[in-house]
Amino acid sequence: MTDSRTPEEGSDRGDDGPERPPRYEQVIRWAEYIKTQPPEVWGPQQNAVVNGGIESAQAVDVSAEEKKRIREFADETLRAEGEADEENNSEE
Repeated sequence: MTDSRTPEEGSDRGDDGPERPPRYEQVIRWAEYIKTQPPEVWGPQQNAVVNGGIESAQAVDVSAEEKKRIREFADETLRAEGEADEENNSEE
């Protein structure tokens, strides 16, 4: 997987051209959207994006070592999110 702001090998430029805003702007827009919409609306949309990413990743040849690294990252991320959820719930 490449950084969206890093040009692909052999290309002239990255993704930060005028026709495509930098990824952080898209993330900010999404965060603002989910603040105004109920989870029943944005949840399926987010699932579709995630599932599409998983399907794309499965279509790519990935070494066993890379799969292990990705799985460890995902596990750490889920664990951190779970800890953050626990902290948020205990503050209420």
